[in-house]
Amino acid sequence: MSAAGALWGQRPAPLKSPEVQPDHRVTFRFRDPNAKEVSLSLEGAKPVPMTKDDSGVWTVTTEPLAPDYYGYTFVADGVSLEDPANPLKKPNYLFQSSEVYVPGLGLPWEMTNVPHGVLHHHFYHSAVVGDDRDFYVYTPAEYESNPKKKYPVLYLQHGYSDDASGWTAVGRANVIFDNLVSQGKVKPMIVVMSLGYGAPEILQPDLEGWNRKDLVAKNFNGFRDALLTEVLPQVEKSYRVIADRNSRAIAGLSMGGAESLLTGLNNLDTFAYIGAFSSGGLSPDFASDFPGLDSKANQKIKILWIACGTDDGLIKLNREFREWLKTKGVDHTDIETPGVHAWMVWRRNLVDFAALLFQGK
Repeated sequence: MSAAGALWGQRPAPLKSPEVQPDHRVTFRFRDPNAKEVSLSLEGAKPVPMTKDDSGVWTVTTEPLAPDYYGYTFVADGVSLEDPANPLKKPNYLFQSSEVYVPGLGLPWEMTNVPHGVLHHHFYHSAVVGDDRDFYVYTPAEYESNPKKKYPVLYLQHGYSDDASGWTAVGRANVIFDNLVSQGKVKPMIVVMSLGYGAPEILQPDLEGWNRKDLVAKNFNGFRDALLTEVLPQVEKSYRVIADRNSRAIAGLSMGGAESLLTGLNNLDTFAYIGAFSSGGLSPDFASDFPGLDSKANQKIKILWIACGTDDGLIKLNREFREWLKTKGVDHTDIETPGVHAWMVWRRNLVDFAALLFQGK
């Protein structure tokens, strides 16, 4: 037996999966000789059946994919599985998946040879929620070389089931800001990404927690209080920030979009810029969630930006909320783009929204 054979024993040769072709087709491979049926579940697409060969390897090759990062899993006899041949993963509390990168030219979330900011990772005990948690802070590339300069801050929230790293590990927000700042398309700013669960017990695989109004309220209220009384003070103590409402923005995706609306619109003395991407979790009783919100808010709101993909299951709720804002005379920007409830939409939302922030400062 060869040295390699002695090392690996009778293990089969490793598979190459995924394999990105020059024409942007992607071949996925998965070894499971005992499975009766396997399909590929690719982010933003319908499941595609895979075909098994004589050695028990299931294979499928996609049509050409638009350049981007895609999450995916294999579904073997009804069980969703990560790709064991691929080390690139999407962190998530409930729905772990693998990730494939289809390269493009000039996408804002692709690493390029520009000055890079620093991603700081903080840990603390939350007296509000009663747990130990973390948050991330991105400082722009020029931060260390301009020791007297202060910066505006974007508080950027992840979605349901993500952890605090969602916007960097999957959304690639730090790469986006590096590229856009270097191109002069975005103002240098600090970006804070905190854990979005005011009630961690809402993390349930069957999503049953969202049917409990008391738990949903606890989650949103706990997030707000932890952000305003714990995270924000720590940031303003530790970093050179411009500590006024005109230099603070809050935005987020899905659950984080709802959190941004609830926290931002009900605390206009703290935030002047508010962005919501594919907001999820809002109650249709908007008047109760936003008491007293009317046209007077226009004097304080610099931007209220509400986006959603047209194929997203949450588009109806987002449209209803925007119509309600119109009845209250609250100025806002409606954004609808092609796409489902997926990171391909939210990365683009961040690119567009970030370009509007803190202009003129």
